[in-house]
Amino acid sequence: MIQIIIYNADSWEFYHIRQFIMKTQNFYFLKNLLRRTIISCTLLCGFSASVPACAPSERDTNHSKHKIALADSTYIKIAISQISPRLNYPKLVERFYKNQRFSMIWVKPDTVKSEIYKSMLLMDCVLQFGLNRDDFHPGKLTYNLLKPLVQAQSNPQEKSNFDVYLTDALITLVNHLHYGKFNPVYISEVLEEGKQSGFDPVAHLTGALHARDFMEAVVSAQPKMQMYRLLQDYLHLVKGQYIDDCYEFPEGDARKMAINMERMRWINSGEEYYIHINIPSYSLKLLRGDSIILFKTVVGKPSTPTPELESQVNYMTTAPEWKVPQKIFAKELLPKALKDSNYLKNNHYGIYDLKGNYIVITRNKLQEISAQPGLYLARQSPGCDNALGKIVFRFPNRFDIYLHDTPEQKLFKKESRSFSHGCVRVENADRLAKLLLEYDGAVNRVPKMNESLEKMQRRNFTLTHPVPIKITYFTCEIDDGMFRSYPDIYKRDAALEQMMFPSKVQLAEIKK
Repeated sequence: MIQIIIYNADSWEFYHIRQFIMKTQNFYFLKNLLRRTIISCTLLCGFSASVPACAPSERDTNHSKHKIALADSTYIKIAISQISPRLNYPKLVERFYKNQRFSMIWVKPDTVKSEIYKSMLLMDCVLQFGLNRDDFHPGKLTYNLLKPLVQAQSNPQEKSNFDVYLTDALITLVNHLHYGKFNPVYISEVLEEGKQSGFDPVAHLTGALHARDFMEAVVSAQPKMQMYRLLQDYLHLVKGQYIDDCYEFPEGDARKMAINMERMRWINSGEEYYIHINIPSYSLKLLRGDSIILFKTVVGKPSTPTPELESQVNYMTTAPEWKVPQKIFAKELLPKALKDSNYLKNNHYGIYDLKGNYIVITRNKLQEISAQPGLYLARQSPGCDNALGKIVFRFPNRFDIYLHDTPEQKLFKKESRSFSHGCVRVENADRLAKLLLEYDGAVNRVPKMNESLEKMQRRNFTLTHPVPIKITYFTCEIDDGMFRSYPDIYKRDAALEQMMFPSKVQLAEIKK
């Protein structure tokens, strides 16, 4: 028997590990890990080889390979069956192995030829992506457990169990990078059944196996949006992230970045032209290629928050009539009308029954309406003091909110601007409307819009190409290379942080 120890830090494997580190711009962050990985690989890459008296025939070799593959597939099937309850995505794992004919993918005697080192490195450093190591079977995927499994006489069932756990961890990584762990739409049950559209985590991992750069292919599942990339790059530089220790838990600003990276995974970030409204920053950005035009906004109060959503702006209406939401009608408009007999007239409100019949208002009638407000509705006619202002941007949504102008322009001078009932008010709404027409190839319609705005004429301007609109809740971003934190208006950060890092949050509270 000849004992062979492989140790070559300049090998093809380590070349790609170094390339991955440089591409993610985390060389100093991972330098010590790379040194540890080289040492680990030195230990892991030992194998025994006997010198045969004569070379086996091709037929014998093929027969032997077939027997090994058949045995591997049996052990993999047993592993999937036995540890399925402890997997994050058991159905996806089974589908992955079914596509591979239930072959062992990662744990092989000649480990250098598999992607196991790179896979383990990804598991070690999930923190750099704002993820929690506890979600990736940390007790089952260790170098100490792997070391004996790459030996010639290793336990085949233990090898298969390790292989399956690693596959589940990689599929979990792909899903968490692309969709996020706590995506309100693409929950784990939806992903397990394959009901999502456009992205298949099993196909993504399978493709990475055949890619020239395995690690780069795996992490390419992340959002492409610039806000996300900038946050990830900055994550390794903030206070609380020790660049020499990949296992250190991110504190302070780093944890805030992690929860906002999670939120960014919840939205579709594929478009190059869209409207982005971020609630905590009180801002609207019109993005088109490399161009970004910024507008100030007023958003919902904590008691009537603006919802997060994705939709499309289909058309704009000048001099809009406002149908008063029922809650505002009952709790605000009617009490004001009872106090001031001229309130409805001065503010251009009309009250109607549910059949659309106009109601002549007297004090006795107002008291009758107040007793049963659900049988009536109010509309505000067009005018410069209309709550929707001179123009409204329409997009379908189940919350019945709008993006619109406002007569209360003085609110845009305030630093904190959460005053609305849920709708979003935008400064310079007429400029935004004109830009949407120009980008829609309808610059010839701008004069007609200007006339409608000036004369307060009600007119619809339909967009040939609807513009995606995203309303998000990001409490931090990187702006001009600097970390910028925004107020947590609706107090949502703590809940998400607790969900993402439960044990760490509790430990931090105990230390206080």
